[in-house]
Amino acid sequence: MRKVLVGAALALALVTAACGGDGGSSSTTGVGGSGGPVKEGGTLRVAAYDGIDSMNPFIGVNDDSYATYEHIYPQLVQYDANQDFAPDFATSWSHSKDGTTWTFKTQPNALWSDGKPLTAADAAFTINTMIKFQDTVTAGSAGSIARMTSAKAVDDTTLDISFSAPEAAVLGNVQQISILPEHVWAQYAAGDGKALKTFANTPSNDSPVVSGGPFMVTQYDETGTTIYEKNPNWYGTAPHIDRMGLEYFSNEDAEVTALKTNQIDAIESVPPPSVKTLQDANMTVKIGPSLTYRTFIINSSPYKKTNLELQDPEVRKAFEYAIDRQSIITTAWLSYAQAGTTIVPPGSGSWFDSSIQPLPFSIDQANTILDGLNYMPGADGIRVANGHPMTYQVLFPGSERGAGDRAFQIIQAGFQQIGVKLIQKPVTGAYSIMTAPDNKYENWDLAMWSWTPPIDPDFILSAMTCQSLGNWSDSGYCKPAFDKLYAQQGKAVDATDRHDLVNQAQQMVFDDRPYIVLNYNDTINAWSGNFTGYVESSQGFFGALTKASLIEVHLA
Repeated sequence: MRKVLVGAALALALVTAACGGDGGSSSTTGVGGSGGPVKEGGTLRVAAYDGIDSMNPFIGVNDDSYATYEHIYPQLVQYDANQDFAPDFATSWSHSKDGTTWTFKTQPNALWSDGKPLTAADAAFTINTMIKFQDTVTAGSAGSIARMTSAKAVDDTTLDISFSAPEAAVLGNVQQISILPEHVWAQYAAGDGKALKTFANTPSNDSPVVSGGPFMVTQYDETGTTIYEKNPNWYGTAPHIDRMGLEYFSNEDAEVTALKTNQIDAIESVPPPSVKTLQDANMTVKIGPSLTYRTFIINSSPYKKTNLELQDPEVRKAFEYAIDRQSIITTAWLSYAQAGTTIVPPGSGSWFDSSIQPLPFSIDQANTILDGLNYMPGADGIRVANGHPMTYQVLFPGSERGAGDRAFQIIQAGFQQIGVKLIQKPVTGAYSIMTAPDNKYENWDLAMWSWTPPIDPDFILSAMTCQSLGNWSDSGYCKPAFDKLYAQQGKAVDATDRHDLVNQAQQMVFDDRPYIVLNYNDTINAWSGNFTGYVESSQGFFGALTKASLIEVHLA
């Protein structure tokens, strides 16, 4: 979610740092990914996408939070430019013949930023903690440890992970696990583990967050600027930049102006209307496929007690007929998007089931369905269902404003033509509103939000399970038949079998419509000529898939 504009004094400090001040070096040493000499030092100033809602990996949900964890903590593996798995803290991996034990060889002589040894024992501690509390405080990470039974540090550089059955998505799942320093976190994992979710994990007493990645956070401000300093103890290739400042803006126009006036160096999510103005200002604008998609959410909780007509599959089908996706794509996203269908996006490669097609925009079809249900219009033109008008509030998080506002207006106009009234309700803390009370999702009807899932479909499928109620689920969807499919695909080590099961799961969610997927967004990043060497992924140059970009980027 976007935050308020950073204070002018701090912005000025970052401008100075980026120009070689504040300790930045301008020596020409080292070799970058292009094979030529690069300038070391400087501060990269980036406009945030949705902000870091928590520095605690057991609490955070925003994209920028997970991008931060990627860069301050080790993960066993990461993705390379071809979206294949590549080494990170693990240098190699193998598995037993029966597939129930995976062995990871890890970086030797590694250190945390505070100088303490970073070993396979830290990885074992992290995974075992997640397993121990997977039904309570670490339930949000349950998908990443699916069918794991234990982790063991055989020695400082050997980690064994045991599974109750062969697991199909091991590498995709461990890529999402940020390895935490046991000497910091063990005290919070004691007893019932509830302290794991109360630990702020922020810089204190002039000490940065203990880091094992290429950067360490020395300053954190959820509504201002977060500073990432180069970690001198990082086990991998040293970044060229000295630091990065991630700044939060209250609106898209402000961040575009900041880039054009050299107050920042890059924007990690450019609003479509600003593409041309940035190109005209000689900024580099990169456009490509992403993993992000927008959803129209229909509360699907089995505990919901009001407006139960929304649980009817025929009503949901009518709603989809009334949504003009093409107008949303051309008007709201200026064609930097594609029509949405399934919860596994095209950026996931072969996991995306392209055979699933959206219903066409048809007001006539929508009206025919609602007429057939005998939900007839009242004197004001609004249909009546179960004795009440079909008038619904749509929860609208701040991260969706801008293009999302225009998308809502298009949906609102279509629904008006079928006798359904939508009222936009901007909210903060959307997730806590959705899950209330007690993870029963009782107090809302509709919402608009977005997802940026990992490449492997296991996570986004896990978010639709009953176990995810109160954790990752934002729709309240709970269906035992889906849970069974999810479990089966996780155990399907044969790639063809797993693809078939994943496709069945996608089709089930599409048919049940807890989401109507509106569109798949393009990734649009932009930067000035101050820095070069950015590495783009399907999450842009700052994401949770790889550390490559912030290691390779350097002063121009």
